[in-house]
Amino acid sequence: MKFLEYTNLDRLNVFLGHLNLGERTIKGCLEAYSCKHAGSDKRLSLSLENEMLDYLGKSSDTDSSSPVDLLLSRSSRKALIYLVLTLYQMYPDYDFSAVKAHQFFSEESWDTFKQIFNNYMFEASKEWTERNEDGSLLEVIYKALDEVVKLAECEIYVYNPNPNADPFLEEGAIWSFCFLFYNRKLKRVAGFRFSCTSNLANDAFLTDSPPYEEDEEIFADMDM
Repeated sequence: MKFLEYTNLDRLNVFLGHLNLGERTIKGCLEAYSCKHAGSDKRLSLSLENEMLDYLGKSSDTDSSSPVDLLLSRSSRKALIYLVLTLYQMYPDYDFSAVKAHQFFSEESWDTFKQIFNNYMFEASKEWTERNEDGSLLEVIYKALDEVVKLAECEIYVYNPNPNADPFLEEGAIWSFCFLFYNRKLKRVAGFRFSCTSNLANDAFLTDSPPYEEDEEIFADMDM
C-alpha cells in the first residue's frame, strides 16, 4: 500500500489532530492509500487470503454474525484484504491478523456515515464552523474524500471490532469509529478514524499515578 498525500486531507488532520473540548478531546485522522503492494504486502495478502478461506470453510450459513457474504467471491475477499492492509498502515504496531480483523467489517452507506458523524461529531463541527468559512466540517470532509476516491463510486465499510480486536481504544476512551472508503476502479482506499476520550479520566489517571521521585524512593528502600 502506498501512502497518498493530499493537501485537503492534511488541513483536516491539523484541525482534528487533538481538538480539546473541555471535558473531552476529539481526535481524527484521514489517510489515503493506493492498493499497490509494497514491502511485506504480498506476503500479508497471501496469509489473509488463506485465513479467509479457512474461516469460510468452517463457518455455518446459519451464523448470523458471520461475514460469509463478504468472503464468498474472490473480488470481495480482495477488497477485505485491501481494507486490512490499510489498517496495518494506519496502525503499524498492531497485528490485525492475530485478531482476524476481516471478521469485523460491515458494508455501510454514506447516509449511515453521515448520521453517525452528525451524532458524534456535533461539537467538533461547531468548532470548525467558528474557525472556518468554507462550509461545514462534513461538507469539507466529503469534498476531500471525493477528490481522492470519488465517493459516488465507493464501497463504504466500517471496522467495528470487539474490544480484543480494537486498536483504537485508549485510556479514557468514550467512543471510536473507523470508516474505510474503497474505490475498486481507482484501486484506492481512504481511511477516516475519529474518536473521543475523556479528559477527566486522563486527569484522574495522572493524579493516581505516583510521582517519578516517589518511585525512586521506593526502589531505594528495596534490597536488590
